[in-house]
Amino acid sequence: MPRKLVVSVYTSLDGVVQDPVGMENSGLGNWTGPFDRGPEGDTIVHEELWAADIVLLGRVTYEAFASTWPDIDDPAGFARKLNSMRKYVASNTLKEATWTNTSVLSGGVVGAVRALKAERGGDIVIYGSPGLVHSLLPHGLVDKVHMTIYPTVLGRGTRLFPAGYASILELGDLRRLGSGIVHAEYLPKAA
Repeated sequence: MPRKLVVSVYTSLDGVVQDPVGMENSGLGNWTGPFDRGPEGDTIVHEELWAADIVLLGRVTYEAFASTWPDIDDPAGFARKLNSMRKYVASNTLKEATWTNTSVLSGGVVGAVRALKAERGGDIVIYGSPGLVHSLLPHGLVDKVHMTIYPTVLGRGTRLFPAGYASILELGDLRRLGSGIVHAEYLPKAA
């Protein structure tokens, strides 16, 4: 069975997905920090990662992750799994990826992602990376969108869906988490 491409984002109520923990110098700050998603939120994150065997990131998200995750060792094993997985960073400017098991995809990212999806294996998960997601959505390559929705309105920042993009999605799952956070899974509507 071909791989599924899962986009996983933290989003504000007004749809901003940019720099949720304040590591990308966007000026938005750590807008998820004041909230506690609780143990069920942790379970969702672990289920998502354990279903995947490839992580795909845009350059900005990659640089933030690569500067942090290699130095983390958590009791639940999330960091060990993430650090050991096959990873790809989509970038036309990055020449070398230094994070373990990471390759750079440049040029024809859409074709490269199609080829990865055609392989047998677990899911491909994209964390954040709105620019990358914007390039893949119009080509029908996204199979699921996991949104952890935080009860805050930011008023500015990059949104998950690019201007002009239109689609109908079906709700696959909805869970209420701590601090008023909601986790929603959306799937492209069948034709």
